[in-house]
Amino acid sequence: MQGEKQGVDTSGPQAPAPVGPSTAVFSPAAVVASCVGFVLIGALQALYGPAIPGLREEFGLTPSAAGLGLSAHFVGGVAGVLLFDRLFGRIGNRRILGASYLLMAVGAAGFALAPNWPTALAAALLAGLGFGGIDYGLNQLFAVGFGRRSAAMLNILNAHFGIGAILGPALIGVVGSAHYPAVFLGFALVNLPLLLCLKGVRDRATQPSDAAAADGGGRVLGRSLGSVLAVFVALYVLHVGIEAGVGGWEPTHLETVGYGAGVAATATSVYWLMMTVGRFLVAPIALRFSAQAIITVSCAGMTACLLLASIPALAPYAYAGVGLFIAPIFPTGLPWLHRAAPTARRAGALVIAASMVGGVVAGPALGKAIEASGVRAVPLLLGGVSALCLAATLWLIRATRRH
Repeated sequence: MQGEKQGVDTSGPQAPAPVGPSTAVFSPAAVVASCVGFVLIGALQALYGPAIPGLREEFGLTPSAAGLGLSAHFVGGVAGVLLFDRLFGRIGNRRILGASYLLMAVGAAGFALAPNWPTALAAALLAGLGFGGIDYGLNQLFAVGFGRRSAAMLNILNAHFGIGAILGPALIGVVGSAHYPAVFLGFALVNLPLLLCLKGVRDRATQPSDAAAADGGGRVLGRSLGSVLAVFVALYVLHVGIEAGVGGWEPTHLETVGYGAGVAATATSVYWLMMTVGRFLVAPIALRFSAQAIITVSCAGMTACLLLASIPALAPYAYAGVGLFIAPIFPTGLPWLHRAAPTARRAGALVIAASMVGGVVAGPALGKAIEASGVRAVPLLLGGVSALCLAATLWLIRATRRH
């Protein structure tokens, strides 16, 4: 993550370096607006689930059909990441982000006002397209725009996603699912003022390869670039699968081992809260320690907590620990990826798109495994996946070590 002398490993404490004018991508106001933007995309993703009762009543849907709203959102998100990756560096960053905010606002408004379910799904797809552009665009720019502070800033940025994911369902809970159109319309309107803050975004930002060169270069030694990218993608798919798996199955597992529904729901909320808290907590740590060290500790701690979650008396606390340890992996890994593969311009898009795919496929895949082994095996199954994340991290450390 930081520049180093020959033969020195990157896993120890390292002092931060100031970011020069050439890498300054955001004004202070634009940084704040970007964090607000991440609150909004976190809220949008979390609004579809609590709105399902209202959607079923409005359109006469089955539960599975109502769940297609979130699926359409994710499909649009992956398409948005890939589309805006094609445009990144070709048109200005302000246009990319501005178009993304507009698409998300129009899609959310269309979802609120849709006269029928197919139109609502098309609007959710459109909102997801903007969601993907913002997710990709801001993550990409933060990964290269703050020099050696990029990992810290990315953790702060993504922590605001968690704030939105907590506030969105709470808002639906306050107004009632029947009033979901008002919430989506309000969400659409809140997007628009952020367009005024885009003038604080540098239109032509430093590219990942330039940032890596300025930070001392970086080469993949002894391994093919394709192999390194494949393992990074696997790490992102697996850890997001764990994130979604715990969020989806923790309540069921806790109820199965004897906890009441209220305790199980509260414990799951604490898990998501700890993910948000963890990203804020790791921001100052990322100024002193390398991404490799942080992600290694995160994967090891996550694995240990999942194994402890198989003990019923410890399970709620262990799941909270999983949220704390998994929190830094997504944002901290992006600067490491850009330094490890500076010539692979599309690397960031691949892992961000992979993270979305991981969230989509985690549910069905874990469901099949649980059918064979039982609900009590949930933490052990996820612990095995977490161990694979740790193995992938250790492999990447060896493969990307610089001399």
